[in-house]
Amino acid sequence: MKTGGVIGLGGIGGGVAQCLQRAGQLAAIYDVRAEAADAVPGAPAMSPTPRDLAAASDCVLIAVLNGAQTVAVLSGPDGVLAAGKRGQMVILLSTISMTDLATSQQMCADAGVTLLDCGVTNGPKSGQNGLICLAGGSDADLAAAKPIFDGFAGSVIHMGGPGTGMAAKIARNTTYFGCMRAGYEGAVIARNYGVDLTQLRMALAGDPNAGGGLEGALSMVLRPDPEGDAQETGIRNYFMSLMVKDLEVAIEEAAKFGARLPMVEMICANARSTSGLEHPLGQPL
Repeated sequence: MKTGGVIGLGGIGGGVAQCLQRAGQLAAIYDVRAEAADAVPGAPAMSPTPRDLAAASDCVLIAVLNGAQTVAVLSGPDGVLAAGKRGQMVILLSTISMTDLATSQQMCADAGVTLLDCGVTNGPKSGQNGLICLAGGSDADLAAAKPIFDGFAGSVIHMGGPGTGMAAKIARNTTYFGCMRAGYEGAVIARNYGVDLTQLRMALAGDPNAGGGLEGALSMVLRPDPEGDAQETGIRNYFMSLMVKDLEVAIEEAAKFGARLPMVEMICANARSTSGLEHPLGQPL
């Protein structure tokens, strides 16, 4: 049985440690806060350093706050890599920049350690249901990590090679928080006209099989690139015309209540790129 040591016992790491403890796979825990161990009943005593944790574990799971903390727990005389366990695996659960990820990957590679980048969701209920893991790495590395994933993950989605798990998490967060802002702006109209917000939530969910709801909007990014494709260009132009027409109504209605909808205004001002007809911020989809 593969064992894991968890560094960082906050909302994510604490849940991971709970899951591994129930599965009989928790070898060690570490956090700068001694009281954090209280979140994991029955856990081993807190390791004095990340190095000690790594020495006691088959796999190290890192769930710290940011890139600087990630590099710090990996490096130095008390860091994970100082344990000298070549062939060990590190699963990085923290959301960090791609630059910090590259630094961490190189440090691990130099030490003969495999790093899997793993964006995660479902944090608030991770201790009960496990995490949804967006994993980046080779097929062989994902297969090697399966016994540990089985101990704490509700599901594992293989996003591609090294780095894609982190990129997927960053993209997911961009979309998620963008939708949150869109929800606030939509609520200006809904609340002021007495719309039942529970019913609106059902309408937003829509029918994914019919291309409705938020799933339908997200599916636009998976459509063929319109360049050189007259039919696809026509579809996107039609979508754009409806979008602008409807959003101009939203701007007009919000103004009646003294409110502005800056995201909606931005979408209208960038209608062609929103519809996928041009890509000023990067390469074509």
